[in-house]
Amino acid sequence: MRLRKAVAAVAAVVVLAGCTGANQDARPLRTPSPGVSAPAVATTFDGTSAPVADPIYPAYGNPALDVLHYGLDLSWSPPDRALTGTATIRLRAVTAVSRVQLDFSPAYTIGNVTVDGAPATGRVENGDLVVDRALAAGATATLVVGYKGTPAPVPMPSHRNDMEPLGLTVTAAGELWTMQEPYGASTWYPANDQPSDKALYDIAITVPSGWAGIASGTPDGVAGNTYRYKSTTPVASYLTTLAAGRYTRTEVKGPRGMPVVLWTRTGVDDASVDELRHSPDYLAWLEQRFGPYPFPSTGVVVVPSDSAMETQQMLTIGGATLGDSGAAASVLVHEFAHQWFGDAVGPSTWQDVWLNEGWASYVEQLYRARGDAGAIDRWERAARSADGDLRNRLGPPGHPHADAFAESNVYVCPALMLRQLHKDLGDDRFFALGRAWAASNMGTARDRAAFIAFVNKQTGHDYTALINTWLDSPTTPS
Repeated sequence: MRLRKAVAAVAAVVVLAGCTGANQDARPLRTPSPGVSAPAVATTFDGTSAPVADPIYPAYGNPALDVLHYGLDLSWSPPDRALTGTATIRLRAVTAVSRVQLDFSPAYTIGNVTVDGAPATGRVENGDLVVDRALAAGATATLVVGYKGTPAPVPMPSHRNDMEPLGLTVTAAGELWTMQEPYGASTWYPANDQPSDKALYDIAITVPSGWAGIASGTPDGVAGNTYRYKSTTPVASYLTTLAAGRYTRTEVKGPRGMPVVLWTRTGVDDASVDELRHSPDYLAWLEQRFGPYPFPSTGVVVVPSDSAMETQQMLTIGGATLGDSGAAASVLVHEFAHQWFGDAVGPSTWQDVWLNEGWASYVEQLYRARGDAGAIDRWERAARSADGDLRNRLGPPGHPHADAFAESNVYVCPALMLRQLHKDLGDDRFFALGRAWAASNMGTARDRAAFIAFVNKQTGHDYTALINTWLDSPTTPS
């Protein structure tokens, strides 16, 4: 997710500083050597995760369950604002449970429920789908739930002024869109709505004639008015997306011929299509530094939002963020960078959201600084001047406040930490570190301890104190 307002404020300082002339001592960033390879990664996944309780939002997620696969068969009826769904959920009991409990919106009426083909009793209770079926530790089961209702988003736990309510939203014209970090997925399907439980997905959405249905994952065919998508690399629930409406589809070719599908609102986003067509250029720039794009396809869906989100394989981009080419490029580079840092490997709890946003924010600044030897130094000075106030108001990035989700401290402060690593390691070793982190942890959720251990092993140097200081200090480290 890109923090449009606050990040733009720091960037503006950098631009103004640039008017005084470049730093004559600064060296341009070199394109990294291509010969440093990343470790081999698994090519197939079964959806197994290691769920943990989230310390920031403990009301969401169930660490006793590990969802392996979601099969979502959805139908949207605009006249009555009704979403009808059947969720087929393959899950594993991490520990013995007396009942199956997943996050789910009370906006829906529950229909037929089965567990392994046998009828079961299900109800929505205090924001959870509860099914009265015990499972032994290690047991797997297939839960099928039918439901119907009008989507209702939930409040966003943040003071950001570019944030709307979380979850599936119905427009005045009866169209659908969603942004749902940190816990809005459960507004449209029963979910273990926490970042540590990644799962595989098959999503089908049936829409009215003349409309398009768009979701995260790889396009898997269209039959009549039903659009299908498949995710074969595990996805955290907050990284799924869904949209339905009058859309125009444009396909361009990315690096190595990879399909890049652009969905723009017909008659609304026409001026943005040319900018979105540059997506392959941004992807090529990222691949040169961080290795091949982690997934088999990618794309962008534009929605009526003020924000932008790194939803896996299909970025969800608010039309308001595409106002001019410079801003659009920064937004797209930031969200595409998340596909390596946040999607391929993400945080196991929201305490480590810095792991997503620090990388994407720093990579965005590297892109902005291309061709200008002094730009990244000017950004660092501006960011340092903002860092202390952010820590004072919002806390250090390693300890975000529950009511201040994804605010500036988890963007700017950890980006500065990565800047220190970059300066110490140099271009080749820093980019090799980024390539290896994304590739060798593909499909997993990791925490701070895992990141520190990886950095130390990969570099052969102990950066524990540097990383912990930047994440924990109440004041800006020297």
